[in-house]
Order: sequence, then structure tokens, then C-alpha cells
Amino acid sequence: MSDTADGRNTEIHRQIAAALADLVPSDPGIPPHPYLRRHLAEHAAEGQVLDDEHVPPSLLAWESSSEVRRLLAAGGAGSERREWLRAWAALEPFARGVDPVSRLSSLRLARYTSAPTTRSSAEPVPPPSISATPVAPLWSDCASPAPAWTASPKEVTSLATVKNADGTAIAVAAGDNAGTLRILRLDGRLDHVPLSVHSGAVSHLVALDGGLVISAGTDGCVAAVNAANGRLVRKVVVCRQRTWVGSLTLYRPQGGLPLLLAAFSDRTIEAFDPGRFLSHPVPLPRLQDRSAVLCGIEMPDGSCRLLFTERDTVNCWDGRTAAVHSRHEGRVRAVLALPQPGRYAVADESGRVSLCDLADVRGAGAVGVHAAPATALQLTSYEQRPALVSAAGDGTLRLWRLPSLTPIDGVLPAHTAPVTAMTCVSGDVHDRVLSGGADRIVRSWTVDRRTFGQPPKAWNHVTASALSPSPPYLLAAARASRVIVKDLTANRQRTLLKGHKITALAWPHVRGRLLLAAALNDNTIICVDPETNEQADRTMTGHHLPVHALVTLPSAEGELLASGSADGQLCIWQPSTGERVARFPHHQFTVRCLATYQGAGANLLASGGSDGNVRVWDADRLRQHGRTIKCDQDIINDLAFIAPDEGGLLVAAAGRDGTLKLWDTETARPVRQLTCSDGELGAVTAVRLPLERTALAAAGKTSIHLWDAASGRHLLQIVTGSPVCSLKTVQDPRDVATSILLASGEAGTMALRLHHNRL
Repeated sequence: MSDTADGRNTEIHRQIAAALADLVPSDPGIPPHPYLRRHLAEHAAEGQVLDDEHVPPSLLAWESSSEVRRLLAAGGAGSERREWLRAWAALEPFARGVDPVSRLSSLRLARYTSAPTTRSSAEPVPPPSISATPVAPLWSDCASPAPAWTASPKEVTSLATVKNADGTAIAVAAGDNAGTLRILRLDGRLDHVPLSVHSGAVSHLVALDGGLVISAGTDGCVAAVNAANGRLVRKVVVCRQRTWVGSLTLYRPQGGLPLLLAAFSDRTIEAFDPGRFLSHPVPLPRLQDRSAVLCGIEMPDGSCRLLFTERDTVNCWDGRTAAVHSRHEGRVRAVLALPQPGRYAVADESGRVSLCDLADVRGAGAVGVHAAPATALQLTSYEQRPALVSAAGDGTLRLWRLPSLTPIDGVLPAHTAPVTAMTCVSGDVHDRVLSGGADRIVRSWTVDRRTFGQPPKAWNHVTASALSPSPPYLLAAARASRVIVKDLTANRQRTLLKGHKITALAWPHVRGRLLLAAALNDNTIICVDPETNEQADRTMTGHHLPVHALVTLPSAEGELLASGSADGQLCIWQPSTGERVARFPHHQFTVRCLATYQGAGANLLASGGSDGNVRVWDADRLRQHGRTIKCDQDIINDLAFIAPDEGGLLVAAAGRDGTLKLWDTETARPVRQLTCSDGELGAVTAVRLPLERTALAAAGKTSIHLWDAASGRHLLQIVTGSPVCSLKTVQDPRDVATSILLASGEAGTMALRLHHNRL
């Protein structure tokens, strides 16, 4: 097609996009016409006007065409008027299936977080359609979320690029720790219904030309899947009971056809034909390591060798004998054959990435270093030349030139959890590396200097946060050996406790003054004046391990302070004197969370922790109230009290198993279970609504979820795109129609105003 025809088509799409944009309802509660939802963004992209004017924010809550993030990436630099589109692209993989009101609320928060004004009180002015959402951001220091290629319900454990018969990439296979295999299109969308392949994690994937994917699992089985139609070809190719598959590789024995080798934890290797799935009795070494890594490697003379590991060594098998070739500083986690025959790369737990040559008897050659254990290796190309990408347990990626192993300056902070899998998709100009992490996200990275050539970025997670219970609202967040106190009313902030690592925070009133209580990593608790940064009164000592939770308790002598520690103790303190009023060593493991309740003559304190139990205490009589609640939710991460209209008292427990359960404090029996399918729940808090209603806000891996506590009805989902580990809420006495919600997590801290009448 000629340039003139291309220009004419572009202009036509531009005119269509402009005309359709005028048809988008300004009220986001009114669903746009299906054609607008499915095609407007694509018309704007084809017309090179993919911006906020042609794709209004009120449409994004309903947009259902090809993903906005893919269209933005395909459209190049283009228009800069894309603030709302870029914010939506960061949330889109996590917001599928979310109702439009929740999407709009999440979009408003994402736009506020990504705007340069977020460290002041000036929110980016939202369109009228967005400003009517239940959530109004007040303040945030959260890092802008990196757009995800796709989000997985479970931890991603393996990735492989699916190719057709001519070697062209057509899809990506992704396995998770629940044994599910997903075949994804190259834009991250599901191509077929997910397949339940293994009863354990999918530990390894090998993609063969023609769309065939071989899958190995921790259930000791190997299976074959046709990625073209999303069906199992062979449920069990080979299986060894009571073992797991530690490695899977292609290997061509001398004078034979290519075989697939599977290394099992019983130290045996099984060989089979990937075409007919028949076992082949070829000479293979006997393994000594239950977690051995295998790698087939071609030699300069066309023959093939098999590399296998024994903890920190790499051995070479020539078909008859095995010999140690290279030794490394830590246990070997990955071995990868390089394009040059006879050469291979090794990643080990010391963080080193090494290049080795079988022709060199000295073993390891060039070495690069990660700051954390190296977990995965992947071949790619950089500037049209072979390159190597390595991943680490701190969630970072590094790019190296080959064959020199020269690093491309910069460490890419790809994930907030260890990188567990990588694969590469070749492109006409630049390759893309897909990385999967324990954070349940797969991200796509363009292999160029803009992506990998940036200087290292340091991001320190929030270790503790607290919000003062009454105006003026003071938000305290601890990270990087200091505490930042932000006055949400006056828009000013102070830095306190420089040089101290903080594990928990609270705001007690001591002798009429509002002080900040801080638990230090030396197991002590101190109080400081937020105005002068001076330590007040005495240090509270008595815990043997760091404190994980602090709350205030009312008493006749003023507010007390309760602390829960990793030593299993719950202590109550008089902060004005530093005296320990009570000590309860009843929890077997770490006390992770505390909650308080005052009402109807009761002053109660609840504690929960790593032993999976919840205990309720009478804070006035200093004794346990009722029976121990033995939760079946794994570790208890957070608690909140609820007082139903019909009487009684409930405690909501957020569990590591992803459930939120309501327990009767008198009978210790479950009343209701709420599940959001968002992974481990890190925090929960109660929000008082009009008409004596109560809402529960719980934080999962990607969102904050709100339910009506009485009916269990889901009210709202605020997509954050990253885990939240702390939720606090306070009621503004000057505005009973709203509450302030503080959320802290891996990306930072944010304060939101919840409008009750819009829920």
C-alpha cells in the first residue's frame, strides 16, 4: 500500500475517533454503546490520536477492546496528552471483571499517584465524571505502578515462548504454583481456557516448534499440551510417584534424535521422545543432587554434551563418563547454553552470573554479580547482537553483552518479589523479555538502553504506618531508617527518628500531648514529640524480639499502649512512665496484629499471629476474655472488631490463605466468610457507615476490597496494583459522611477519603 493510501486511512480513523468520542456519555454510570467500548481506542490508535481527548476517562471503565497498554506500546511516542490512558494501562491487567464504579475509583487513584503533584495537596483535577467516585485521594508517595503484561491468580513459576513450525512466536505459556497452565496471546490475553495440568506447581516448561509445550511439575509428572488448541495431548508422559521434577531439557545423544530429559528428586533421569512420548533407554549419569539442573549443550564438532549440577558444581557427561567442569560460589540455580558452541552461563545463589567454556579446563570465566541470589537466565539480543538477561531474588533484572559478559549499566527493578521465570519474544527491532515473579505478575520489558540503561533505583518499602485518630490528621510512615510525618490538613511534613529502623507505629495521648510511639528494631518502644522530635518520658523495654504491632488503649489514668512481638508476647504499657502493666505470653509464635474495641462497658483488645489463633483480652481486668479462637486461615495478618446491630461482638480475621472470616468472640465460632480471590490478605479495618452499618476493608495482593459486614455484599474494589500490608481508618467528626483510609504497602503510603453515600 502506498504512503498516500496509508495517510488517507490514518485520517479516516482519526475522523472516526473524533466523531465517536463525542458520543461517549459524560456520566460514567451510563454504559456507552458496545461499539464505543470495543473499537474507539483502536480507531484512535490507528488514527495516531490515542489520547485522553479521543478516549475520555469516562469510557475507560467500560473499555473492552484490545488492551490500552498494548495500543499505547504499539503507537510509539505519539501524543503526550495521555495521563489517564497511562494510568489505566498500569491498572488494566488487575481490573478485569471489576465493576465500573470500582474501575473509575481505581483510575482516579492511579492518575493521582502517577501525577507529579502527588506530594502536595493539589490533586490532578479530575473530569466531573471521575470526581463523583467513592474514593478521593488525599496524599500519596507511592511509586507509579509499572504496567503489567498480565496478572496471574497464583504465583508464576515458569514461562516459555510458544512457536509455530517456522519458529515464529505465536503465544506464551505460563505455569503457576497451583499446577495451572495458561496459554496467553502475545498481548497478554488468555488464548484458551486455563488447563489444570499438575497437582503441584508447574516447575518447568519447554516449548517445541509446532506449538507443543512440555510441562513438568512438583507432582513428579511430565505432560504435553497443544498450545494451538489449548488441549492436553498427553496427561502423563512420564511420572514418578513421591518425587518432583527438578529440571527439564532437550538433549541429543551421539548419533541419535533429540530427546527430552527430566531430572527427578529421587536422583534419576528419564529420557523420552517428544514426538511419540516413548521412553528411550540411553546412557545417562546417576545424579547426586535431588535438585539437579540439566542442560543440553552443542559442541563445535556438532556433538552434544549433557551438563548437570551437584550443588555448587557443573558436571559434563559425554555419553560415557562424567567430570566436574566448573565450580561456583553458591548452589547453582540455572544453567543456560549460549549461542557459541561449547559455552554456557551459570547463575548461583551467591548472586554471581558466570560464563564457562567446555574447551577451557579452568572452568568459570567472566563473572557478573547481583546483590541477591541469581534465580534465572534468558538469552536475548541487544543492538542486534546476542545478550544475556539474569534475574535475582530481590526482583531485579540485569542485561549483559555477550560474549564478554559486560553489563549494560543499570539494574532494572522488575518485581517486588523474587523473579521466578523468564522467556524472550523476538521482535523486528527489539526483543521483549517477559519476567514472572512471586508477586503474581508477568511484566514485559523492551530490550533496549532506555529500559536497561537507567541508573539503579532504590525503593524502600514502608515498614510501619499510623494515622492520628482526630484532627489535625497526622500520617506517619516509616522507611529508609526514618519516619515521615505528614499533616494532611496543613500540607506540611517533618522527618523524625533519623537513623532508626522502625517496625511499628501508633499515636498515643500522653499527659495531654499527642505523641508518636515507635517500636525500634532493638526491641524497645519510645515516644517522640512530632513537633520537636524530642524523645518523651521513658523507654519501654521487655520484649526479646522486634515488635510487629502497636495500638492505644483508653484507661482511667490516660491512654495505655499495647504491643505484640515476634517473641510471642502481648504487653500493655504505661507510656508516661515506661512501666509494663501486663504481659501475656500465650501466643506460640509471632504476634502480628492487634485490634481494640470500646463500647457497652467493654474495653477489649484482640491479638492474632503466626500460630493461627486469635485471643480477645479484657483490657480493664487484664485477663483473657472468652475462649481462644482457633482460626483455620493459616497465619493471621490483621484483625478488626465489628459490633452487629443484633448484638454480640465479632472479630474479622484476615488470613494468609486469602479469606476474611468473621468470628463470634463469645462462642469462638465462625459467622461468615468473605473471599475475594486476590491472594493473601495483608490487612483489614472496619469503616462505620450511615444507618449504623459497618463496612470491612481488606487488602489483597492487588486491591483493597470493601464489603458490607452484615450482608457480605461486595461494595467496592480499589485496584492498587501492588500489595497493601496495613490499613487504618478514622472517622472525621466534622464530616460524618466520609472516612479517611490509610493504606501502606510495598509501593508506598496513600491516604484516601471514602464517601459513604457513594458506596
